[in-house]
Amino acid sequence: MLVLDEEQTRAALAWPTLIEAIAKMFAGGCVMPVRHHHDMEVPGESNATLLLMPAWLPGQYMGVKMVSVFPGNAGRAMPAIFGTYLLCSGKTGEMLAVIDGGELTARRTAATSALAARYLAPSDAKELLVCGTGRLSLNLIQAHAEGRALTRLGVWGRDRDKTKRVADEARALGLNVQAIDDLETAARRADIISCGTLSSTPLIQGEWLKPGAHLDLVGGFKPDMRETDDVSIRRAQVFVDTRAGAMKEAGDIVQPLKSGVLAEDAIHAELRELVCGTRPGRVNDDDITLFKSVGAALEDLAGAILAYEHAQGKQA
Repeated sequence: MLVLDEEQTRAALAWPTLIEAIAKMFAGGCVMPVRHHHDMEVPGESNATLLLMPAWLPGQYMGVKMVSVFPGNAGRAMPAIFGTYLLCSGKTGEMLAVIDGGELTARRTAATSALAARYLAPSDAKELLVCGTGRLSLNLIQAHAEGRALTRLGVWGRDRDKTKRVADEARALGLNVQAIDDLETAARRADIISCGTLSSTPLIQGEWLKPGAHLDLVGGFKPDMRETDDVSIRRAQVFVDTRAGAMKEAGDIVQPLKSGVLAEDAIHAELRELVCGTRPGRVNDDDITLFKSVGAALEDLAGAILAYEHAQGKQA
């Protein structure tokens, strides 16, 4: 049985091939039950979350990811997210690989955002703003920069030291990223805004979004989380990774649906429809688009298969 640690998983999941693997999986015949979602009490701290995400390609591969999210880890200088992916044969059930779930989650999440931006962001986007300083932030910067001629990149977070550290790490990778102090000014200017936070109150105000902006929301995965406000929902054309997941779990979708700000039939498309071309993405240059992702098990399966086959020498 193959075991891939964090570094090996990262090396196996290059951005271009990962983005394409996820696109192929969205367009293909993956079976994906709605994930299991459990709150867990942590005495004296915010609740933690346990996620179980199964998926399979009939007769080929099956897998399940177990992920824990502990918000209190921020105060311990530890990642909030830990996880493990178990990949098995879809023909015999044989265990094939154990893959670092934290790295897989971070990279597939960012790659999915980049895939959605292919259909929803302005084709000539030059300026990217990433909100958040956790594990996702550097991945979002890298994924959105893949294949785009971005000329201005910024990262914003509540903690100035953490924000500067992310910017420094990005520059060490050859990306000219600046630490942002004034969120509103940067948001008003950005072509693409990508949020990867655990915020329970809106960070991005809809009135800040310029014509043609694309707002990418990937951090909030529970009904009580919000990264943007109702004004954004009203102004934007709304898209989701999966309707089943976003309408059940994502506060940025669940809360507007409950209040009547957003109607179910006003969600323009889910990512599978964009990839397959059955529904359009961005139509006009001045459209404001909003993509809400809560994560889909097929994304993990796509990444796990890619990592396994790369390690086995089956991928170039």
